Amino acid sequence: MIEKTTLDNFEEYDDPILYDRENDTYTEDITFLEKWASKTKGIIIDLACGTGRATIPLARKGFRVIGVDLHKGMLNEAKNKTTNQNLQVDWVEQDCSKLDLDVKSNLIFSVGNSFQHFLTNDAQDGLLMSVNRHLETNGVFIFGTRFPSAEELFQPSKEEYWRTYIDKDTLNKVDVYTVSRYDSLNQVQHNTTIRKFKNTDDVVVNEVKTNISLRYVFPKEMERILTDNGFEIINIYKDWNETPITEDSYQMVYVCRKVRN
Repeated sequence: MIEKTTLDNFEEYDDPILYDRENDTYTEDITFLEKWASKTKGIIIDLACGTGRATIPLARKGFRVIGVDLHKGMLNEAKNKTTNQNLQVDWVEQDCSKLDLDVKSNLIFSVGNSFQHFLTNDAQDGLLMSVNRHLETNGVFIFGTRFPSAEELFQPSKEEYWRTYIDKDTLNKVDVYTVSRYDSLNQVQHNTTIRKFKNTDDVVVNEVKTNISLRYVFPKEMERILTDNGFEIINIYKDWNETPITEDSYQMVYVCRKVRN
């Protein structure tokens, strides 16, 4: 079996405009990041930045930020959104697991559950080694990933309703469904997202399917790989409001410090 890589896993991001419509309203992590940014001197690095959902608000607050992503289309949309805004932001197209920036930072973050896109042990280690190389000693790395609960992982492999939103252009409904299959041996969940676009009569006029695979990591496993890659865990939260993690969490938010190379 050929392993899926980050480069094969872009289907969900090939329409950056649609991605922004569905995700731009999510801001729960930005206040958290701003708090840490306010304690930081120098350049801040946003890994797997996408269209700049979190990067741009920090730049608007006056912080100097580098946004890194491997997806050219997402980066181009980020550039379009910051044209003529006079922000201290640079957009860099690179693989975050092979990062090569001529800077070091006191704060690196990766949000939007981007950690789950690194599907293999080598890819995860590559990411963490890249972060380590680009962090100053005692610098902070913040990232979020989904909690591997039984409810999250062992969903039936059938089409299930997820949510409905209003398309900003047409003002019509879009019903979103998902199909998930969890590969226990590789700790990877394979997801199909089905978007059903409706007209004013509430009739489905178009249907789009996209696929994405996401790696899940258990808390003790994460503790080990962070430690092995030179990090000390400062805190783990269940959300961006700094709520302590519990067994019924849906998310893990890690705040880590680089303690060695």
